Amino acid sequence: MLRQKAHSQYPPFPPPARHDWRDDVVKRLRACCSKKTLLRRLPILSWLPKYSVRNGLADVIAGITVGLTVIPQAIAYAGVAGLPPQYGLYSSFMACFVYTVFGSVKDSAIGPTAIAAILTRENLHGLGPEFAVLLAFLSGCVELIMGILQLGFLIDFISGPVSVGFTSAAAIIIATTQVKDILGLSFPGGKFLQVWTGMYQHIGETRLWDTVLGVSCIVVLLLLRKVKDIKIGKEAESNKESRVRSFVSQALWFLSTTRNIFVVLVCAALAYYFDTLNQQPFVLTGEVKAGLPQISPPPFSATVGNHTYTFTEMSSTLGSAIFVVPLLSILENIALAKVFSEGKYVDATQEMVALGVCNVLASFVESMPVSGALSRGAVNHASGVATPAGGLYTGALVLLALQYFTPYFYYIPKASLAAVIIAAVVFMMELHVFKPIWRTKKVDIIPAVVTFTACLVTRLELGIVLGIAVNLLFLLYASARPAVRVTTAVSEGGVRYAVATIDRALAFPAAEFVRRALRKAAGDAPLVLDAHHVQAADFTAAKGIAQLIEDFHARGQPLIFYNVKPSIAEVFRGVRPRQFVHCSCRAELERLLLETQRRSDVHDRVMTSQNTL
Repeated sequence: MLRQKAHSQYPPFPPPARHDWRDDVVKRLRACCSKKTLLRRLPILSWLPKYSVRNGLADVIAGITVGLTVIPQAIAYAGVAGLPPQYGLYSSFMACFVYTVFGSVKDSAIGPTAIAAILTRENLHGLGPEFAVLLAFLSGCVELIMGILQLGFLIDFISGPVSVGFTSAAAIIIATTQVKDILGLSFPGGKFLQVWTGMYQHIGETRLWDTVLGVSCIVVLLLLRKVKDIKIGKEAESNKESRVRSFVSQALWFLSTTRNIFVVLVCAALAYYFDTLNQQPFVLTGEVKAGLPQISPPPFSATVGNHTYTFTEMSSTLGSAIFVVPLLSILENIALAKVFSEGKYVDATQEMVALGVCNVLASFVESMPVSGALSRGAVNHASGVATPAGGLYTGALVLLALQYFTPYFYYIPKASLAAVIIAAVVFMMELHVFKPIWRTKKVDIIPAVVTFTACLVTRLELGIVLGIAVNLLFLLYASARPAVRVTTAVSEGGVRYAVATIDRALAFPAAEFVRRALRKAAGDAPLVLDAHHVQAADFTAAKGIAQLIEDFHARGQPLIFYNVKPSIAEVFRGVRPRQFVHCSCRAELERLLLETQRRSDVHDRVMTSQNTL
């Protein structure tokens, strides 16, 4: 009667609507074509209608300042990548233009970076610029695919300690490759151990004036870095004194910000002066190819010596760099975005798409892989950039340098470019982070040290893969060894029982461990397995639970599951255990415990009567 009454009070549920995959496709297409999606994927449409003269002036100042920073860096990074100097400049303009349309972070200055350059060098194997350009194209394709598929979560597998170990090792390797230019030495090899071995073997060939110039440039660059922090006098009383103070402060800041171009120009002028005297005390950069690069598709074949490499052979030669370079470029750019986001949301998917389009289109002008550099991002931010349009002026300045000033780059001493790189990457070394890691969780030092050591003695991409592997091993060990806490309790009805609590999800590595731990810890009292922390379980864990039920049944010992989530209960039932007793409230638990106590008492009386007979 009650059931009939309930049915009469509540109408039956309507039959479920038929699900058509075509409805999903239409819904997704509408979402892709919506105004919200368009504004997200083309951020220029958001800020351009609100663009003002004030924003334009801020972007001009910031763009030119970054341009003066990137020109000497680009030439130097080309050397780090093992490419002719013009390829650094080729990499510094197209991406700036493209990022203006697709970029969502106003402070990001896209161009060649130290990490991308050293990774490029390690994977070119001395085969020529065509391989670097193809690497830029393939990196862009990978970044674009990652953005479309929203694979940003892959970056989460690169933990803080692994990132610290990698960047610190990369900074040391980059600085090491530049030391030989500081000393004026020339020998093959670009790996850490190779360079130091080569310097030991050729130390007698050190050029005095290159060394003096290089060391002097490093000292001057580090001093100029601090010039912007100088406090000019006390608080001014008059408006005139205040304006003078402000002007001097701005001049010092500009000198500090443009220190790279300042040092390089002074060194080039010095080299030119000695050249007029028919003296050449420094090793010079040499001829830089004048003019703009041709716009053409990236090379899908290349002839090196007598061998012509097909696209497949070129891709095989580049190997893991096709995936490692874009992954680390994304990591570097998103890290930069978060530093200057001021708490705002950073759209990682859009940054992947933007970087992908930047690299793909930049490869059409003979660019090597590009990303956002933290040092140039800091200059951009400090210059007061208002929108990503600052990149337009940076790119324009680079184009002017390529068209009109490349003949003068001939006189830039290599030692001065090496000093620019060393003075920049020395601040990438995050060895100071090892101390707080040790204070926080000592075991995290292991992946950091493994990554750092492996990057130095092997290859950068192998080092970071080993670091990630060690981190994953720690994660797997943690999931394979959940904490199983067993306590004793007494129910309201006076039944003594054991309570076991598992502190995390049940996955296949933990199945046998949990089974053994519960069998050992339960004793002979009824066991209540409190599963309120268990958020997930898989087939292997369910089989382990079924075997645990069999074990307890064979021992004649009650096993009750408490606070099991419905989804977890369905997983456990899926393997058809003998008897899955579970409850979700305290009253039901008390009832089940009393029932088990009565059955146990009945069993004891039967056994006692049989023994008496």
